[in-house]
Amino acid sequence: MTISLVHYNPDTGVSASITATGGPSVGGYVNHSWRNLGTCATQGLYTNPWYAEFAKQKLSEGLSASQIIEKIKTEDRNHAQRQCIIVDADGEVACLDGEQNIDYIGHIAGKQVGVAGNMLATPEVLNAFYNRFVKATTDNADKVIENGEQPSFVEGYENTLPHSLIEALEAALKSGGDKRGTYSASLRIEYPDKAPIDIRVDWSEDQVIQDLRKVLSKVEGESFQSFLGGVPSNLQASNFP
Repeated sequence: MTISLVHYNPDTGVSASITATGGPSVGGYVNHSWRNLGTCATQGLYTNPWYAEFAKQKLSEGLSASQIIEKIKTEDRNHAQRQCIIVDADGEVACLDGEQNIDYIGHIAGKQVGVAGNMLATPEVLNAFYNRFVKATTDNADKVIENGEQPSFVEGYENTLPHSLIEALEAALKSGGDKRGTYSASLRIEYPDKAPIDIRVDWSEDQVIQDLRKVLSKVEGESFQSFLGGVPSNLQASNFP
């Protein structure tokens, strides 16, 4: 199994993703977040890691998520073995669910938020993942979940975004998760005006949630926050080159 949640906010340029799988080192291959652009998760029976660079290039050219998915289908003759979910700069979500992936495979394409997974124990995993995130970050969650309305994000929700992502993943795993167990996870958030958060658990003995929280506690600790306070907020602020 691999299961991912992707989120992009066109109003702020914040891009976020979280993923988990039954194998090692998921963060090196699957979830990708790009500030002021969009986000992508590429996974499946045989993950195509090149989808991320392709998606980033096409997003930079102004293509929509659905247009990029169609191009992937055209250009990758083995796309039936892949799963890929993309959120574009307008918040549109589109997904490829290759038919050769192991069941249960599926996705939820909301507005600005999407989840996708394969080799899942049950379809409820996706609902739990999506619903928990939407409830934690919006003030119109019921309408988003039931009617597909545009999300109205809670003011300042980005400040607790890492916790919301982990809580959503935890809900997904508790509802069934991976048929094989879950052994690695990755979280990435890119902000337009500060350094990114990039947390990876490359191998865990089926306690990835605890390990993600352990790393996040170090990132949010006083020492590391002091370090981040001196990190340039963007390229211009770094006086480089």
